[in-house]
Amino acid sequence: MSRYWSALVGQLDPYVPGEQPKIANLVKLNTNEHPLGPSPKALAAISAAVNDSLRLYPDPSSDGLRSAIARHHKVDVSCVFVGNGSDEVLAHIFLGLLRQSHGPLRFPDISYSFYPVYCGLYGIDSETVPLDDAFRIRPSDYVDSARPAGGIILPNPNAPTGVALTREQIAEIARANTQAVVVVDEAYVDFGAESSVPLTQSMPNVLTVHTLSKSRSLAGLRVGYAIGPAELIDGLQRVKNSFNSYPIDRLAEAGATAAMDDEAYFAEACAFVIAQREVVTAGLIERDFDVLPSKANFVFARHLKTDGASIAAFLRAQGVLVRHFNKPRIADFLRITVGSEAQNAALLAALDRLPK
Repeated sequence: MSRYWSALVGQLDPYVPGEQPKIANLVKLNTNEHPLGPSPKALAAISAAVNDSLRLYPDPSSDGLRSAIARHHKVDVSCVFVGNGSDEVLAHIFLGLLRQSHGPLRFPDISYSFYPVYCGLYGIDSETVPLDDAFRIRPSDYVDSARPAGGIILPNPNAPTGVALTREQIAEIARANTQAVVVVDEAYVDFGAESSVPLTQSMPNVLTVHTLSKSRSLAGLRVGYAIGPAELIDGLQRVKNSFNSYPIDRLAEAGATAAMDDEAYFAEACAFVIAQREVVTAGLIERDFDVLPSKANFVFARHLKTDGASIAAFLRAQGVLVRHFNKPRIADFLRITVGSEAQNAALLAALDRLPK
């Protein structure tokens, strides 16, 4: 701690990302990266953009990328906001739309652990809503006539559980909270869940957030976006241009635009993960795991006899990294990324060596 820190810095409890190991030859199933590479068209576009134009600032509005996103989702470009990864997009949303005085921000008690970090950073009053005994979000729990919410944010599918809501369940929550923005964080939606994007075109308080890190294999590029009513997007643009007018660099815009336009590769890559998720799920069940129903590119599972921390440590010793959260209710669970066929086989083979 430094005497030059502001009072806020000392009070922060920063987000801890998944480990990015420096050790070679590990089976890395701890950070939900896609097992396949990016679209070849995206890589070609990035290579082509490495030229003298890098001396120039990028387009501050990222119009080419926003147009590609709008084409993919069949919305008007005025409904699209882009940022340097979905975490930056979420940061602007928290500051610009969820920092309200008329009620607390509500989100699940088991959810993306960046949400409470942003609440601490921006001084947002928040309340967590417990998942049910099956680790599901219940829409009825987000109705509070005595103390209406100042905002609601939900990952769908939820992270780290992988359990998804239907679009109608999201609509139910939005209809019950018309005084607040309902943010649906859809980092994993492309792996089998229903997107709330259509709701953003008919409901004034629904905002959907996506990332190119997962289903488009571009975690290293740092591009995320939001889709919502034009007036919400305009608010985010005002926040962005008060913070960083150039969040998307020229290489990122070139690669992300090509990735959004390559529909065939996107569909193929998502189908691969979905098929391998079923392989991993079946293999874990055969090895005495309870596996939650996942619509993400990971599974959330607990062994029926051995605690989660012990299994995570055992797997690491076998050269396999998975994510363990030492938190109430989920300390026995492991979040396991769906990897390549070889990675998934290595995971299951390592578990076969687990002491009985």
